[in-house]
Amino acid sequence: MAGRRYAGVRTLIEPGSLATSGANVVDSDALVLHFPSPKTVTGEDVLELHVHGGPATVKAVLSAIRKCASPARIRYAEPGEFTRRAFINGRLDLAQVEALGDTLAAETEHQRRAAIRGNSGILGKTYDGWREQLLLARGEIEALIDFSEDQHFDESPTELLSNVKSLVKGILHSVELHKLGSRRSELLRNGIRIALLGPPNAGKSSLMNQIVGREASIVSDEAGTTRDIVEASLDIRGYLCSFADTAGIRTKAAETISQLGETPTSAIGAVEEEGIRRARQKALDSDVIIVLASVEGAKLGGFQIGYDVETLRLAAGAQQCLIAVNKADVVSPDTLRSLIDHFKASALANIDGLSSVEPLIISCKAAAKPATKGSTDPGGVHELTEKLAKSFSDLTSLPSDMQHLLGVTERQNQLLSECERHLEDFMAEAQSTGPYDEPDVVLAAEHLRLAALRLAFITGRGQSGDVEEVLGVIFEKYRPPHLTQPRGMEC
Repeated sequence: MAGRRYAGVRTLIEPGSLATSGANVVDSDALVLHFPSPKTVTGEDVLELHVHGGPATVKAVLSAIRKCASPARIRYAEPGEFTRRAFINGRLDLAQVEALGDTLAAETEHQRRAAIRGNSGILGKTYDGWREQLLLARGEIEALIDFSEDQHFDESPTELLSNVKSLVKGILHSVELHKLGSRRSELLRNGIRIALLGPPNAGKSSLMNQIVGREASIVSDEAGTTRDIVEASLDIRGYLCSFADTAGIRTKAAETISQLGETPTSAIGAVEEEGIRRARQKALDSDVIIVLASVEGAKLGGFQIGYDVETLRLAAGAQQCLIAVNKADVVSPDTLRSLIDHFKASALANIDGLSSVEPLIISCKAAAKPATKGSTDPGGVHELTEKLAKSFSDLTSLPSDMQHLLGVTERQNQLLSECERHLEDFMAEAQSTGPYDEPDVVLAAEHLRLAALRLAFITGRGQSGDVEEVLGVIFEKYRPPHLTQPRGMEC
């Protein structure tokens, strides 16, 4: 079987059983697969046993394996040992190892897709490519430092650094794109944060329960029922989301643009005030804000849309926002259209960033009832969910030729930021300020070394230093006269 893969159906017998009470057949038709190194998952010889039956058969096979004659001790693999061996033997780089971990931890479809893209090996090859470019550039600079007195160089330090600057500028642009990919992939890994805002009794808890599909919040007609933030994690169209129902926001100065009902508004207590403070902070920390307004009876008769100015301003500053008007079932379609037009003209048009937003019309009461024949979206909550999924896509999508950047992890992003800082330091050092001001080539080379080292940390290559590689570049490119003789054997 040496040197080639092998597959066969074999009978597995417990070692030593033939010499005692007869053959103890563990599995009569096991599939045996042999994969010779180095083209295996770990880079070492791999033997796979595919057996039949349940846990008892597997347990018997594992017990029999330990009794096999072997020059080395047979033991169970340590947690992650196969992955560690694959890394040591060059079958995986650290970026791929991280992607493998993300694949195992993926809970949603888009998390799985991002992890698969990170496991393609493109990221590791890209970082190794940048590192090799910086290595070559550093080799040229250090050759200038070491051999400038022995040889004549056609380029001055300023000219040489000018050529390297164009290379570094390109890498800096690429680093920025990878950091963008990291920010978007973090949303997929950690979940997109959604804050549900609006005045008291607008129906926020009812809407959250409709979306989440369970009684996550207390639903009551009493204004300000939700005093604290109620959160739920859920999968919406393959996106992991953290959905937060917050306390109804109102101010002591009664800035809520509504006079709801005939009963005077109750004073804001200390507990409700703390809930409002947390709601504001949750909105500032969120990626998507849903602002809920509602159709309410006006104090002087008729109907109006109750909303809160502060929540609208918070939504205008969010990365993505949706405006929804609840309780659409309490008025006729014509009246509702008139109320919506007035809401857009008197409220949304006066807030920067919201003038072109089209409010979604929903009814949590209608959505809670069984769907009638011919009705596919009672209450409009399904449409709101689709709009949410569209906003998630806008937050996390990348062009087709940049999809692999969704595999960039937070660790890689931190190292890329450090690499970027060293490259910017190089650009500043290489900038000549006058005809008699020569840049410090020694310091410039050091900045390149530190930048390349950060890239090595990402893939796990060259962490112990790259002195020999730099010397190799110097000797191959310039070959000073006293070093051109063939090297002899070292004893």
